[in-house]
Amino acid sequence: MIIVSACLAGCKCRYDGKSNEVAEIKKLVLENKAIALCPEELGGLPTPRIPCEQVKINNEFKVIGQDKNDYTREFTKGAKIVVNVAKALNCKIAILKANSPSCGYGQIYDGSFTGKHTKGNGITSYLLAKNGVQILNEENFHSILNLKN
Repeated sequence: MIIVSACLAGCKCRYDGKSNEVAEIKKLVLENKAIALCPEELGGLPTPRIPCEQVKINNEFKVIGQDKNDYTREFTKGAKIVVNVAKALNCKIAILKANSPSCGYGQIYDGSFTGKHTKGNGITSYLLAKNGVQILNEENFHSILNLKN
């Protein structure tokens, strides 16, 4: 079983109420090879919701909304639920949304809300990787899963 960001499977759970559907990822879910999860929704945030990005405050990473409120608690709660699902289903691979403050891996938005990126990991991808799950995104999952046409 593979964990995938629900937005990549076509669920309209992005912060703006839209999806980032990737047909091959949606197919994995429909074939029961993957489970679609949205850490933000699992953490109790609504859809649509305020855009959020990670920032470092007093040597600690926080997820701050464009409204300047701290949403770290909700993002962390959702990430822990995703990790628990991964453990329960013995998931070793996750395909997560690139650049997201939850799901980005290796690169995330820089906290300026200008579309700029910085090195870093989202809370969910960080915790999954820490628990032995290989993290991929919508750009690099093809070769690993042999799904390229």
